[in-house]
Amino acid sequence: MRPLRGIALKVASVLVFIVMASMIKATAQHVPAGQTVFFRSLFAIPVIVAWLAWRGELGSGLKAKAPMGHIWRGLVGTLAMGLGFAGLGYLPLPEVTAIGYAAPLLTVIFAAMFLGEEVRLFRISAVALGLTGVLIVLAPRLSVAPGEAGTAEALGAMLVLGGAVFAALAQVFVRKLVMTEQTSAIVFYFSLTATALSLVTLPFGWVWPTQWEATLLVGAGLLGGLGQILLTSSYREADASLVAPFDYASMLFALAIGYFVFAEIPTLPMLCGAALIVTAGCLIIWRERKLGLERARQRKAMTPQG
Repeated sequence: MRPLRGIALKVASVLVFIVMASMIKATAQHVPAGQTVFFRSLFAIPVIVAWLAWRGELGSGLKAKAPMGHIWRGLVGTLAMGLGFAGLGYLPLPEVTAIGYAAPLLTVIFAAMFLGEEVRLFRISAVALGLTGVLIVLAPRLSVAPGEAGTAEALGAMLVLGGAVFAALAQVFVRKLVMTEQTSAIVFYFSLTATALSLVTLPFGWVWPTQWEATLLVGAGLLGGLGQILLTSSYREADASLVAPFDYASMLFALAIGYFVFAEIPTLPMLCGAALIVTAGCLIIWRERKLGLERARQRKAMTPQG
């Protein structure tokens, strides 16, 4: 284990994903979300395949023992991606990022519902705190005066929230898949499934992108593949409980890019809500780490000595 390297890789993956989202946001006014999903997924595949070939894992890394699991994960994951990309066209980047933080909170609820995971009072309280933060972020968008701008913002907020719901469901499927599948297979088959599913939206108004838009979309796909590699590598180098909190560095990157690239000024409700969500997420991660250490001590105590 190399903790500092793991942290550096995690932060790099977060930055890459935020830059990718920024590139998608720059095309969102003209390019439909389904078409964006196609570019994002298709051009991630060669990056992932090249990485597996470089590691000598191209054969073993793509074996699928639970093909239907990959299909279901691909379906809900593609919906999450498409809704999130659509929302980027209506809301500031930091706001989309903050609402997206609802996904790991909802994962706790869905894991209890569908996987039978035990959720005690501490985690329930943390989830409630985080969802309060989500409501604070959403409230200004859902309570604006009627009008074209207000309606668009409300639609954007609901799209991003819907994306977070499906992202949480996707994580539940991933938790089941990791019991039998390698991470590389999960990443590869998701990109493959999302590429195929995105073609379903072809009759609903795909456009011919400009040269600049095409460059951004291809770049977003390549960065998506790179981000997945960096993310996977970070968990190889350090414990998940150590690197997971660095997900929230995305808010700093989103605020900077939103301000300097898109001239988006963060609002006080967004900042306050995001602070609550980040606090809740960190509390859940801290609790998971503590429980993990306790379980490790119990296993060690039960292991025969000598």
